Amino acid sequence: MPATIRSVCPYDCPDACGLLVTVENGRATAVAGDPEHPVTRGLLCPKMAHYEQTVHSPRRLTTPLLRVGQKGSGEFEPISWERAIELICSRWREIIAEHGAEAILPYSYAGTMGLVQRNAGHAFFHKLGASRLERTICSPAKDAGWTVLMGETPAMDPAEAEESDLVILWGINAAATSIHAMRDAQAARRRGARIWAVDTYRTPTCDAADEAFLVCPGGDGALALGMLHVINREKLLDRAFISANVLGFDELAAQTLPECSPSRMADICGLPAEVIERMAREYARARAPFIRLGSGLTRYGNGAMTVRTISCLPAAVGAWSTRGGGIFIGSSTGGAFPLQPVTREDFITAPSRLVSMNQLGGALTELGGPAIMSLYVYHSNPAAIAPDQNAVIRGLEREELFTVVHERFLTDTARYADIVLPATSSLEHPDLYRCYGSYHAQRCTAAIPPVGEAKSNWDLFSLLAAGMGWSEPFFRLTAEELIEQLLAGENRWRDGTVTELLRRGEPVILTPPTEPKREWLTPSGRIEILNVRHDEPLPRLLPTHAAGDGYPLHLQPAVTPFALNSSFYEQDDLRGKQGCMELLMNRADAEARCLNDGESVTARNDRGAVRFTLRISGRVPVGTVVTEGVWWREFIPGDRGVNALTSQRLTDGGRGSTLYDVTVEVRGEG
Repeated sequence: MPATIRSVCPYDCPDACGLLVTVENGRATAVAGDPEHPVTRGLLCPKMAHYEQTVHSPRRLTTPLLRVGQKGSGEFEPISWERAIELICSRWREIIAEHGAEAILPYSYAGTMGLVQRNAGHAFFHKLGASRLERTICSPAKDAGWTVLMGETPAMDPAEAEESDLVILWGINAAATSIHAMRDAQAARRRGARIWAVDTYRTPTCDAADEAFLVCPGGDGALALGMLHVINREKLLDRAFISANVLGFDELAAQTLPECSPSRMADICGLPAEVIERMAREYARARAPFIRLGSGLTRYGNGAMTVRTISCLPAAVGAWSTRGGGIFIGSSTGGAFPLQPVTREDFITAPSRLVSMNQLGGALTELGGPAIMSLYVYHSNPAAIAPDQNAVIRGLEREELFTVVHERFLTDTARYADIVLPATSSLEHPDLYRCYGSYHAQRCTAAIPPVGEAKSNWDLFSLLAAGMGWSEPFFRLTAEELIEQLLAGENRWRDGTVTELLRRGEPVILTPPTEPKREWLTPSGRIEILNVRHDEPLPRLLPTHAAGDGYPLHLQPAVTPFALNSSFYEQDDLRGKQGCMELLMNRADAEARCLNDGESVTARNDRGAVRFTLRISGRVPVGTVVTEGVWWREFIPGDRGVNALTSQRLTDGGRGSTLYDVTVEVRGEG
């Protein structure tokens, strides 16, 4: 008889959707949304609608593999787990003896968001003394910008958007990356609200909005400053709210805003001055304006300042004081499940060096001693997703670099490995999940046995610890026992009732220990538009990195509803819906270069050159080109993907990636 088992989407998405998995004879035969989940309520994106096709894909790796061909060739032969562990541990002992443990570098990110499996390697590499990875590729600039202004203030409940009269989806293609934010916005519209979308090209979210505003890449901060200028000039401020809750608005008005008139900001943000004026007035006059802020706009050299500046808007008009008003950048529920029982920082006997994951190419090719001699990659695909792909691949091609990849599929990175180890999917291991787009959490058991000889992250690190001869009882715990340690005791986020529901696999809503929108957790107890502890005391206009690169077209690496970074390319139907690796270009830009729809073109800059199929599109403004998804190399026309064009430069706060801060020129291949 088929069984239905509750689970959670494990991918790096704000929603952490509840799943119902149908299991027959040890196989997942169907995946659906859980209609009883208190937040996601059965809604599921196209990527996860047939997750069973990923779990049981014929592309799944089912046995350890040893390289027999050149690096990058994808030529391997099967070996046993015992042989694989012996080879890895003996090579690591040799490297440590000759170069020191810092010559070993782990590389992982968010291929799984489960608290145990995602963080399973931390304790092992702390104990080993390896170099530490600075995991900041996604959106740390968002947190950095928020923290300067708002400190540790928790996020508002994003579901309040349903009570707003003006919902602004700013820098977020919610129709592709946060479908429940889209659902909340549509619920607000049914109550009479308007929906605005602010983005760099016309996404499906723009189509679903009442009005779309297309800004120049990296120009979002200029738009916010222009709006603040108008709001201040026309006295559309909530002075009572500012007086009681805000520190430094008058300084902002006196020192920054005079230089930020709409006429000056128009050239930078790409919107006419009269449009900026209208947006400011309508935003200020809304009863409860709500901004849902995405992550894409933070992946520029000015990303943190952009978030900080946009976050001034609700403070200026007092949006926080009204139900449905405010700004949501993401929730942080780390306090509910302190991770020290899993990450075990106490295993660190001496500080080791920190290597930015955004600068992996430099670390593998240019890093001063000791050189990286071994790379261990798990739940990530840096050969495809890391900035400056050419530098990354040059590093992976080093014959002396001993690379181990723990993966479900033979990804671009796995093709460069010396040893590839088969990994479980989320349906094959237990874990505990928490959401960063709301406040829910859920524990899951394994729904099916491991496919082939696949092993989970935690089980593999336990094997490696034994192979290294370590005797700590910690490495002999099971994943279920680690989950219990994370659930042990009560804290200000969850009481005994919530914890018991989690133990039973029920989705629960976590409660922030302080009430959002009622208390500002900053040193002054106010929203700190002026922050004298920061190098930049006030928000101001900052340029992007690429503004000085000298290429005429802004390149936007964008999301697609049918993939998530480099995930889901194993599903033929999802890949088919994308078609091919396209470059979207406005007709005026194409005609200026004598380019035709459907032809093969090359985008290039100082870092590399990438072949695309050109698609002329009215969705893209003049001066911007767009490509969606991070394609696997086996499915693209050339030998490089979009990240051959991106740089290793970092954001102004949070040391994040600047994957969207790119300019190129495009030429035909005739």
